[in-house]
Amino acid sequence: MAAQPAEALAATGVTIRDAGPDDDVAGVKPRWVALPESTEEVAAVLRVASEHDLAVVPVGGGTKLHWGRPPERCDVLLDTCCLNQVLEHAAGDLVVRVQAGVTMGQLAEILAREGQELALDVPDPEATVGGTLAAAVAGPRRLRYGTARDLLIGATVVLADGTIAKSGGKVVKNVAGYDLGKLFTGSYGTLGVIAEAAFRLHPLPADRRWVTATYPIAREQVDGHGERRFVNDFPVDPFQVIGPVATSVAEPSAIEIDWPEVMFGPFTVAVLVEGAAAEARAQAVRGLLEAHGAAADVSAEPPPWWGRLPGDEFLVEIRVPPGEIGTAMAEVSSAATGDIRARGSAASAVLHVALPADIAPERAEHFVADVRAGVENAGGRVIVLAAPEEIARRLDRWGKVGALGLMRRVKERFDPGRIMAPGRFPGGI
Repeated sequence: MAAQPAEALAATGVTIRDAGPDDDVAGVKPRWVALPESTEEVAAVLRVASEHDLAVVPVGGGTKLHWGRPPERCDVLLDTCCLNQVLEHAAGDLVVRVQAGVTMGQLAEILAREGQELALDVPDPEATVGGTLAAAVAGPRRLRYGTARDLLIGATVVLADGTIAKSGGKVVKNVAGYDLGKLFTGSYGTLGVIAEAAFRLHPLPADRRWVTATYPIAREQVDGHGERRFVNDFPVDPFQVIGPVATSVAEPSAIEIDWPEVMFGPFTVAVLVEGAAAEARAQAVRGLLEAHGAAADVSAEPPPWWGRLPGDEFLVEIRVPPGEIGTAMAEVSSAATGDIRARGSAASAVLHVALPADIAPERAEHFVADVRAGVENAGGRVIVLAAPEEIARRLDRWGKVGALGLMRRVKERFDPGRIMAPGRFPGGI
């Protein structure tokens, strides 16, 4: 007689507990929580899940578990908190290999002792390495160093049937034709479990300077009846400010925008320069920013909002082609009503917009639809990363996904039984 799922999970030797009220995934409650301590234990859990058709959702620090669609079902929450070891730090080669449950804050502390860093700048230091990869989180310095996908040089993953596969570095078992690390980055746990990751590191910069300047988006006009009103016509084009800085000899590491009052408030541009002659390069950036009529400040400390998302409960991500950040901001401004905040990586053309959690569902729906129409017309995408449950049910989180057919084929290749976070990805993948 075949073992029941609970018995089969217990027989793996992995720590298993019943799920509690704090273990739900976007409102979906699992039956069990698994706490593996090695890649082999992850594989053992997934073998049982595959045999018993148990849906599995991987979780790290839980900081982005509310991103993406709720899973269709969740039987096992696979918690990577016990996969928390730095396996290898080859300081001379600027390479580190870690388990997926190591937090980004812990890793930063360890690397700093050797004068090195993983240049990802994630918003929350409690986020884990695995979660950062699964959600494809990147920070301000993506302009200079790239995203998590760019810095990743190897990965060990566990597939839905329990197969352990590796790519990059000293490959033991690969899956022909796939770069597993890059494929699993941004997959929201729908292809398997990231168990280990190897990254390319950089030396900690000897010096840093931030240069900030603030510009208006609206000007006062007098209409035909003699009444004064504000018009959001962006007297200073954001890209005209950002473009010359991004291509300048100052070689900025990051160019960020903070826009705390989308309706009529000004936006602030902050530029980071790092390394040799940081002060002189910062002064050059200052001149470029002041050429557009704003006074610029230079500081050795970042602005308080640097590297932080503008909100968490209702968060929209806008990605546009390089040079179209002004278009994205104009679409947001045109559709905005109420307390809406935005922040983003200007030169990388990524903007995050935070809406109030208590916004009327109809208003939220119209805002997303209006912004999406304009942004998609400019060749970009609008993704609803997180939203209150009542509102999320009414929204198309992902919009148009051009490669949906390919994504379905990849899902079928890696998870034919649809047990890995089913429904979390576009198209119900």
